[in-house]
Amino acid sequence: MIVDATASLAPPRRNLHRFANPGRFLRLAGAVLPWLTAGALILTAIGLVWGLFFSPADWQQGDAVRIMYVHVPAAWLASAGYAALAACSVASLVWRHPLADLAAQEIGPVGAAFAALCLITGSLWGKPMWGAWWVWDARLTSVLVLFFLYLGHITLIRAFDNPERGYRAGAILALIGVVDLPIIKFSVDWWNTLHQGNTISLTGAPHMYISMLWPLLFSTLGFTLAFAAIVTARLRAAVMERRIRALLMARAQHAGAEEWGPA
Repeated sequence: MIVDATASLAPPRRNLHRFANPGRFLRLAGAVLPWLTAGALILTAIGLVWGLFFSPADWQQGDAVRIMYVHVPAAWLASAGYAALAACSVASLVWRHPLADLAAQEIGPVGAAFAALCLITGSLWGKPMWGAWWVWDARLTSVLVLFFLYLGHITLIRAFDNPERGYRAGAILALIGVVDLPIIKFSVDWWNTLHQGNTISLTGAPHMYISMLWPLLFSTLGFTLAFAAIVTARLRAAVMERRIRALLMARAQHAGAEEWGPA
């Protein structure tokens, strides 16, 4: 009698393992990736063109405020990407999900790139507003720490000869680093900082003109889809690379067995 290996798993774990099969994941990723890419290109183009060329200038900051159409989405995805990295680490450590380690490995460089973009655009925005490229502001410093956490994760998972040890060490680091996310979020409330407070809240009205809010939302959604598309493409390539490597090793072992087998 053939027994389904996932039948004894609890429902949440069984749902997680539905896409553990490489073939099923590759089919799903191949179907979703074109839509993610198209949506990212269209929405990002609309948001950036609208925001950079047609939205009004701020009455205090002037045209320098247009940097926010890149800076704010990059800042959002730097934090959201690390939260996704931590979620993959939980799936790896608790449920041993086969794709969780690969997903964390591919999220790391993308998240680091968005964190770097956040820091660079923040410096470009801060120079005309504060008169300095960098200040040791609580928000800026905590985002810099996040960038170093990304770099640490990228380095740590590749620092061991045994990949499993690297994945475990990287997962532990990712979970420890989660403490930085609420610091980034609430730093402007907990300390006196130069960084402005949150202009968009889920519980209140936005503190910005609707003509500036809409292009910002388009840009943020476009950047989010771009993040998802890049990670999906990288993860798909990583799964295919692993399958090819396993196939080559199996062929090499088979060829060796034939060579040294009985005449």
